[in-house]
Amino acid sequence: MEKHTENRTRTERASEELVRLIRERNYVPGDKLPTEAELSELLGVGRNTVREALRILVSRNIVVIRQGSGTFVSEKPGVSDDPFGFSLAADQEKLTRDLMQIRVMLEPPIAALAAQNAREEDIRKLEQLLEEVERLIARRQDYAEADIRFHEQIANCSHNSVMSNLVPVIGKGIAVFAREVGTTEYEQTLISHRAVFQAIRDGKGLEAQQAMQFHLLYNENRYLEERRGI
Repeated sequence: MEKHTENRTRTERASEELVRLIRERNYVPGDKLPTEAELSELLGVGRNTVREALRILVSRNIVVIRQGSGTFVSEKPGVSDDPFGFSLAADQEKLTRDLMQIRVMLEPPIAALAAQNAREEDIRKLEQLLEEVERLIARRQDYAEADIRFHEQIANCSHNSVMSNLVPVIGKGIAVFAREVGTTEYEQTLISHRAVFQAIRDGKGLEAQQAMQFHLLYNENRYLEERRGI
C-alpha cells in the first residue's frame, strides 16, 4: 500500500513538473513536447513515470498523444469538448432553455469586453468569420458551425483567459439550440451579427453588449414561442 502511494505521488509530482516545463519553455497549443526518453532525463524519473504523468495530463486535456507522431500541447488546454456532460442530459428541451439563459448572462458582457480589448488581428479574424456566416445564410445553408466559430472568436477578442475557457459552453449552447429549434432564422441573424461586429470593431462596449443581448433574447423568445405552439 505504501509503495502504491509513493508511486502515485511520484507520478503526480512528475505531472506537475511537466506542466511547469510547458510554462517555462513557453510552449503554445500545437507545440510538440520532447520524447519520453528526453522527458525522463529532464525530470530525473523513469520512463514509466513519465508515461503515467503524461496520461494524467491527457485526462486533463493539457496534452494530446498522437500515435506515431508524439505528444503535443492541446489546442484547448484544460478544456474538454463537453466539460459539463451536456451530451448526456436526458431532457434536451430543458437543457436548451438553460443554456440560453446562461448565454444571456455570459455573452453580452463578453462582447463588451471584446470591444474594449480586441486587437486589429482579432477584428480581421472576426470579420472573416462574420462574412462566412453571411455567405452561408445567403445560400440558405446550415451555418451553425460558422456561427459557433464567430461567437468563440468574440470570447477570444476579450483576451480574458477565463472568458476564453467558457467557449465550450457557448459553442454547445449554439449547437443544441440549432438542433432543437424548428425553423432557422436568417435575416435577424444577419442584422444582429453585423451589429455586434460593428460595435466590437468600433470599440463601443455598451453597444456591443446591447446588440448581443438583443440577439440572444430574440432567439430565446423565438424558441419559447415555438415550444408553446407545439
